[in-house]
Amino acid sequence: MKTLMCKILIFLILMGGLMVNQAMALDPPAGKTILVVSGDITQTNMGNEAHFDMAMLASLEQGEIVTKTPWHEGEVLFSGPLGVSLLAEVGAQGSGLRVTALNDYAADIPVSDFAEHGVVLATHKNGEPMSIREQGPIFIAYPFDDKPNLLTETYLTRSVWQVAVITVYDN
Repeated sequence: MKTLMCKILIFLILMGGLMVNQAMALDPPAGKTILVVSGDITQTNMGNEAHFDMAMLASLEQGEIVTKTPWHEGEVLFSGPLGVSLLAEVGAQGSGLRVTALNDYAADIPVSDFAEHGVVLATHKNGEPMSIREQGPIFIAYPFDDKPNLLTETYLTRSVWQVAVITVYDN
């Protein structure tokens, strides 16, 4: 009987280890963490969060948006990972995102915005990395010129700059 109990215990320990490995499927960042994604996600690399450095963000599917914004002079080329690519990478399960900036400004964004509008998590402006001073390291870019109906207070407040944390939640 003790042998059977030991085998069951070993099996449970091994299965628990496999489950932990499956939950932490993302590699940890090699460089400085730029973005933390938490909440209702299935893929993590630091406890129950997904930490990304710039190289990890660059490895995701990239997108570009050329548009004018109220905060920039003239037309700007924003480039960086597609929002949908980031959400797929972390296994996002929720329908809402709480996006928080370095200065603690926060906005709620429906997950559907990322797919419907091709939102880019801009890390570059006109081909140059975005510094904190230039609203980086990440700026939520909407295609205002391609979709003028987005040029409203609702979407302007969702265009968070200096993004540091994205929390996935279900409404």
